[in-house]
Amino acid sequence: MWNKRHKNTGRVGRFFRIGLSHDSLANHYTVNFAMIQHHNWNLTELENMIPFERQIYVDMLMEHVEEENDKMNQPKRSH
Repeated sequence: MWNKRHKNTGRVGRFFRIGLSHDSLANHYTVNFAMIQHHNWNLTELENMIPFERQIYVDMLMEHVEEENDKMNQPKRSH
């Protein structure tokens, strides 16, 4: 039976706590700092993201950085 003390807001809060459980607070701030300093993100933009949205952007950025590093580390071809 539906209990009045369990409202949608409680479920949403629990969802986001679970969604953020894989990320430590220190890591959260470290990633924010790196994205602001090195990739020109704005703190307001980062803080307004939904946790899974932020994780998607972080994953995409990591892939991009890895690809750029691979390109830089490839031996230069002679023409």
